[in-house]
Amino acid sequence: MNENHFLNRRNKLLDCMEEGVAIIASAPHLIRSNDSEYPYRQSSDFYYLTGFEEHNSILILSKSFTEIKTILYVEAYNAEYALWNGAKLGIEKARERFHVDEVRDSAEYAKEIKELLREHINLYIDLFDESEILIQAKAAAKALRETRGVKRHIHSIRDVTYLIRSLRLIKAAEEIETIKTAIAITAEAHHDAMRQCCAGMKEFQLQAAMSYVFLHRGAMNEAYGAIVAGGNNANTLHYIDNRDTLRDGDLVLIDAACEWELYASDITRTFPVNGTFSDVQKEVYEKVLDVQLRVIEAIRPGVKRDWLQTYSEELLCDALIELGILSGERSALIEAKEHKKYAPHGIGHWMGLDVHDPCPYVDESGESLAFEAGMVMTIEPGLYFRADDENIPERFRGIGIRIEDNILVTEEGYENLSAMIAKSMEEIEEMCKG
Repeated sequence: MNENHFLNRRNKLLDCMEEGVAIIASAPHLIRSNDSEYPYRQSSDFYYLTGFEEHNSILILSKSFTEIKTILYVEAYNAEYALWNGAKLGIEKARERFHVDEVRDSAEYAKEIKELLREHINLYIDLFDESEILIQAKAAAKALRETRGVKRHIHSIRDVTYLIRSLRLIKAAEEIETIKTAIAITAEAHHDAMRQCCAGMKEFQLQAAMSYVFLHRGAMNEAYGAIVAGGNNANTLHYIDNRDTLRDGDLVLIDAACEWELYASDITRTFPVNGTFSDVQKEVYEKVLDVQLRVIEAIRPGVKRDWLQTYSEELLCDALIELGILSGERSALIEAKEHKKYAPHGIGHWMGLDVHDPCPYVDESGESLAFEAGMVMTIEPGLYFRADDENIPERFRGIGIRIEDNILVTEEGYENLSAMIAKSMEEIEEMCKG
């Protein structure tokens, strides 16, 4: 993305702030075992404001009545580090690249933070981050409070993540295009999985087929741990073992997707291992798909997410009654949460720089947010019938179906960003033949 996009985001955050200093830190490296690290992934909030993917970086936004200043701390070039791990951008190149007032050496942050906080009254940080960077900032604030001659000192510590994530809720055009790229690659991977699937394969072999597409297309990261669940494994909602053998006559549920420039996609498709839906599988699949299509059709600006959740639960409960899984009046069944045994999760979640974007779902009064153009949400109804559930007709046992798409709220209504991925039974069976 163009550096101006990140500059605009920083300016929007400054507009949301009262007088004070905001500190936003990059993500640390995480140890996998001993001296081996997990592949690095930048903090979404830090990336949103900078577009910078290096660790040990710090963004400072300082706002007073007379001055606004933006400072970016980065690691200085180190020849030995470059030899082993590759060169960092360094201070001089960072000054050329970023539209900030100053670029400083990260090694100097601890010595300079006290002066940066001097005469400020608000400190904006991630309240739940216990990193050394923020420990040093709070220590500096405490020291200033006890220093003679300092007329104003930090007396309010505020949550900067709430402000950032509120901004992240509405996606700009360039963000939507990035998400579309991630979805396009994910679509290719799901279609490859459908074409390659056959009885006798291992679940991890289908996962490998999708991973190949991601990497071959340049999507270096999965957006989350892939779920490839054959048969009854689909009834474990976060099944990630992906080790079992796919059996003829079973369905396989794949919930897997990639990132592109740190923006996520999140897609689930359920299809027959042998390429042909059985009659009972068609019966259940038709219900889940109908619910999904009707919920998506209801999306438009002004609709509230909690209403959409209620509407989806009503539709799923009706489906369970029509299938003969539940009996009775819908309202009574929902009040007793009987439908939750078979449709336990929400209808969807925000999506963006995180697959579960941590943007607010309610306003400051606790009221559910209404949809606005630019919001991106998953819609993912599911029905799950465990193989050991003797309270349901035997023909349904072991079937688990979820269908998930990524939906953009538009001025006119919605756009299904993942509409190109085979979803109807006819489309899926045709894709499986390939």
